[in-house]
Amino acid sequence: MQTKTALVKDILKTKVMGHRGASLLGPENTLASIRAAAATGVKWVEIDVYLIAQGGLIIFHDATLDRCTSGSGVTREADPAVVSTLDAGAWFGSEFEGEKVPTLIEALECIQSLGMGLNLEIKHDTADIENIVPTVLDALKEYWIDNDKLLISSFNHAALRMVFDLDPQRYLGQLYEDIPADWQTQLEQIHAYSLNCYYASLTKEQAQAVKAQGYKLMCYTANDSQLVANHWEWGMDVIITDDPTQFAALI
Repeated sequence: MQTKTALVKDILKTKVMGHRGASLLGPENTLASIRAAAATGVKWVEIDVYLIAQGGLIIFHDATLDRCTSGSGVTREADPAVVSTLDAGAWFGSEFEGEKVPTLIEALECIQSLGMGLNLEIKHDTADIENIVPTVLDALKEYWIDNDKLLISSFNHAALRMVFDLDPQRYLGQLYEDIPADWQTQLEQIHAYSLNCYYASLTKEQAQAVKAQGYKLMCYTANDSQLVANHWEWGMDVIITDDPTQFAALI
C-alpha cells in the first residue's frame, strides 16, 4: 500500500545533498560549511540539531565537544553562553579560525538566505524527546518559511512520531544504518516522506521494496560517485555527501 504523503509532491527536486553542510569543504555543521555547499551549486543541505543545557539548540553532531571545537565535555550539558565562545573552525583549517557553533535559528536564517532546502536531523539518542521536539518545531514555525523546502529526519523513531503528532504537515525521513525488518510499519506510523539509509548497507532488494511503497530513498554518506553507481539503478533518489563536487554532473 502506497503512502499518500510520499506521493504528494517531489519536494527535493535534486539528486545531491550536502552532508553537515559540505563537511569535506568546510568545518562540519557550521555556517561556513553551509556556504561551501551552496558554492558547489547544490540546492539542499543536511545538518544536525542538538539539545544542550537550558533548552539551547545548536547545530552539532557529536556527544562531546572535543572533536570539532576548542571546548571539551558532554555536549548535552554545555552552557549556551560557553558554546557561543568556542572556535568550531580552526580544527579544520586555519582559514576557518574563529568560526562559531551556530544556533538552530542562525542556521535556518543562513540556509534560507542562500535559497537552499534543508534536511534537519534531530540528533537525539535518549528518550526525553519532549525536551527537544517541541522546541525545534517552535523554531521552525517562527523562522522557517517554506515547508516544501524542509525535511525533518532522525534515527529516533519516537522523535519523528512526536513531530508527526504535533505538526503532521511536515515531511519526515526515517534514518537507518541498517534497514530493519519492520521498516514499513515504522514509516507508515509517521506518514514518512523518505527512508534515509547508509549506502553501504543497502541491498538492491531493499531499495526496490522501498520504492515500490512510494517512498523517496536517500542514501548517506558516499564521497565517490563510483560507490553508488548501482544505487541509482536500484532507485536511489538522493545521495547525501560530504563533497558535492564529486557529484557535480548531477547538481
